[in-house]
Amino acid sequence: MTATVADLLSVLALMGSGTVAGVLFAVALSTLPALIAMPPGRYVYAQKMLGRNWDPTMPVLVLSSTLIEIVLAVLMPGTAAVLLFGGAAVSLLGVSVVSHWCNVPINRQTRELDPDRMPDDWHDPRPLWRRWHFLRTALAMLALACTAVAVTIA
Repeated sequence: MTATVADLLSVLALMGSGTVAGVLFAVALSTLPALIAMPPGRYVYAQKMLGRNWDPTMPVLVLSSTLIEIVLAVLMPGTAAVLLFGGAAVSLLGVSVVSHWCNVPINRQTRELDPDRMPDDWHDPRPLWRRWHFLRTALAMLALACTAVAVTIA
Protein backbone atom coordinates (compact mmCIF):
# COMPACT_ATOMS: atom_id res chain seq x y z
CA MET A 1 0.00 0.00 0.00
CA THR A 2 1.36 3.43 -0.85
CA ALA A 3 2.13 5.86 1.94
CA THR A 4 -0.49 8.30 0.65
CA VAL A 5 -3.29 5.71 0.76
CA ALA A 6 -2.15 4.48 4.18
CA ASP A 7 -2.07 8.05 5.48
CA LEU A 8 -5.54 8.81 4.10
CA LEU A 9 -7.01 5.62 5.56
CA SER A 10 -5.30 6.30 8.88
CA VAL A 11 -6.81 9.79 9.05
CA LEU A 12 -10.24 8.39 8.16
CA ALA A 13 -9.87 5.69 10.82
CA LEU A 14 -8.97 8.29 13.45
CA MET A 15 -11.84 10.55 12.40
CA GLY A 16 -14.32 7.68 12.41
CA SER A 17 -13.35 6.06 15.69
CA GLY A 18 -12.87 9.48 17.28
CA THR A 19 -16.31 10.66 16.21
CA VAL A 20 -17.98 7.45 17.43
CA ALA A 21 -16.18 7.61 20.78
CA GLY A 22 -16.86 11.34 21.13
CA VAL A 23 -20.56 11.09 20.36
CA LEU A 24 -21.09 8.17 22.73
CA PHE A 25 -19.03 9.86 25.45
CA ALA A 26 -21.03 13.09 25.08
CA VAL A 27 -24.30 11.16 25.35
CA ALA A 28 -23.03 9.39 28.49
CA LEU A 29 -21.75 12.61 30.04
CA SER A 30 -24.55 15.03 29.22
CA THR A 31 -27.61 13.65 27.45
CA LEU A 32 -28.11 10.50 29.51
CA PRO A 33 -28.12 12.22 32.93
CA ALA A 34 -30.69 14.70 31.60
CA LEU A 35 -32.90 11.88 30.27
CA ILE A 36 -32.67 9.99 33.54
CA ALA A 37 -33.73 13.08 35.51
CA MET A 38 -36.89 13.57 33.42
CA PRO A 39 -40.35 12.31 34.39
CA PRO A 40 -41.44 9.36 32.21
CA GLY A 41 -43.61 11.22 29.70
CA ARG A 42 -41.04 13.93 29.14
CA TYR A 43 -38.33 11.26 28.75
CA VAL A 44 -40.36 9.48 26.06
CA TYR A 45 -40.94 12.75 24.22
CA ALA A 46 -37.25 13.69 24.43
CA GLN A 47 -36.14 10.22 23.30
CA LYS A 48 -38.37 10.50 20.23
CA MET A 49 -36.87 13.88 19.37
CA LEU A 50 -33.25 12.90 20.03
CA GLY A 51 -33.32 9.64 18.11
CA ARG A 52 -34.46 11.00 14.76
CA ASN A 53 -31.00 11.62 13.30
CA TRP A 54 -28.90 9.09 15.22
CA ASP A 55 -30.33 5.93 13.71
CA PRO A 56 -29.47 6.57 10.08
CA THR A 57 -26.12 8.22 10.85
CA MET A 58 -24.43 6.20 13.57
CA PRO A 59 -24.70 2.73 11.97
CA VAL A 60 -23.14 4.05 8.76
CA LEU A 61 -20.36 5.77 10.69
CA VAL A 62 -19.62 2.78 12.94
CA LEU A 63 -19.69 0.20 10.14
CA SER A 64 -17.66 2.29 7.66
CA SER A 65 -15.07 2.96 10.37
CA THR A 66 -14.97 -0.78 11.12
CA LEU A 67 -14.36 -1.51 7.44
CA ILE A 68 -11.50 1.03 7.28
CA GLU A 69 -9.92 -0.53 10.37
CA ILE A 70 -10.15 -3.98 8.76
CA VAL A 71 -8.52 -2.71 5.55
CA LEU A 72 -5.70 -1.18 7.58
CA ALA A 73 -5.28 -4.38 9.62
CA VAL A 74 -4.94 -6.40 6.43
CA LEU A 75 -2.71 -4.02 4.48
CA MET A 76 -0.40 -2.47 7.07
CA PRO A 77 2.95 -4.12 7.71
CA GLY A 78 3.97 -5.18 11.18
CA THR A 79 2.34 -7.37 13.78
CA ALA A 80 1.62 -4.51 16.18
CA ALA A 81 -0.24 -2.48 13.55
CA VAL A 82 -2.22 -5.55 12.48
CA LEU A 83 -3.21 -6.33 16.07
CA LEU A 84 -4.06 -2.73 16.94
CA PHE A 85 -6.10 -1.99 13.81
CA GLY A 86 -7.70 -5.42 14.19
CA GLY A 87 -8.47 -4.69 17.83
CA ALA A 88 -10.05 -1.39 16.83
CA ALA A 89 -12.19 -3.18 14.23
CA VAL A 90 -13.35 -5.78 16.76
CA SER A 91 -14.13 -3.04 19.29
CA LEU A 92 -16.17 -1.07 16.74
CA LEU A 93 -17.96 -4.25 15.73
CA GLY A 94 -18.78 -4.63 19.44
CA VAL A 95 -20.24 -1.11 19.43
CA SER A 96 -22.43 -2.10 16.50
CA VAL A 97 -23.59 -5.36 18.11
CA VAL A 98 -24.42 -3.72 21.46
CA SER A 99 -26.24 -0.90 19.68
CA HIS A 100 -28.20 -3.12 17.32
CA TRP A 101 -29.13 -5.88 19.78
CA CYS A 102 -29.44 -3.93 23.04
CA ASN A 103 -29.94 -0.16 22.78
CA VAL A 104 -31.92 0.08 19.54
CA PRO A 105 -34.68 -2.35 20.62
CA ILE A 106 -35.16 -0.30 23.80
CA ASN A 107 -35.31 2.88 21.69
CA ARG A 108 -37.94 1.34 19.40
CA GLN A 109 -40.12 0.27 22.32
CA THR A 110 -39.82 3.72 23.87
CA ARG A 111 -40.77 5.49 20.64
CA GLU A 112 -43.98 3.45 20.42
CA LEU A 113 -45.25 5.05 23.63
CA ASP A 114 -47.45 8.12 23.78
CA PRO A 115 -45.73 10.55 26.17
CA ASP A 116 -49.11 11.99 27.18
CA ARG A 117 -50.60 8.56 27.97
CA MET A 118 -47.96 6.54 29.77
CA PRO A 119 -49.19 3.07 30.77
CA ASP A 120 -49.59 2.38 34.48
CA ASP A 121 -47.43 -0.72 34.19
CA TRP A 122 -44.59 1.08 32.37
CA HIS A 123 -41.18 -0.39 33.16
CA ASP A 124 -38.44 2.25 33.07
CA PRO A 125 -35.80 1.11 30.52
CA ARG A 126 -33.30 3.85 31.35
CA PRO A 127 -31.10 1.88 33.81
CA LEU A 128 -30.70 -1.01 31.36
CA TRP A 129 -30.18 1.33 28.42
CA ARG A 130 -27.50 3.18 30.42
CA ARG A 131 -25.59 -0.05 31.18
CA TRP A 132 -25.56 -1.04 27.52
CA HIS A 133 -24.59 2.49 26.52
CA PHE A 134 -21.64 2.51 28.94
CA LEU A 135 -20.45 -0.78 27.43
CA ARG A 136 -20.55 0.53 23.87
CA THR A 137 -18.91 3.78 24.97
CA ALA A 138 -16.04 1.83 26.54
CA LEU A 139 -15.69 -0.23 23.36
CA ALA A 140 -15.61 2.94 21.25
CA MET A 141 -12.96 4.49 23.49
CA LEU A 142 -10.90 1.29 23.20
CA ALA A 143 -11.22 1.43 19.41
CA LEU A 144 -10.02 5.01 19.38
CA ALA A 145 -7.06 4.18 21.63
CA CYS A 146 -6.08 1.20 19.45
CA THR A 147 -6.35 3.31 16.31
CA ALA A 148 -4.31 6.17 17.78
CA VAL A 149 -1.52 3.85 18.88
CA ALA A 150 -1.56 1.97 15.57
CA VAL A 151 -1.32 5.19 13.56
CA THR A 152 1.48 6.43 15.79
CA ILE A 153 3.63 3.32 15.38
CA ALA A 154 2.82 2.61 11.72
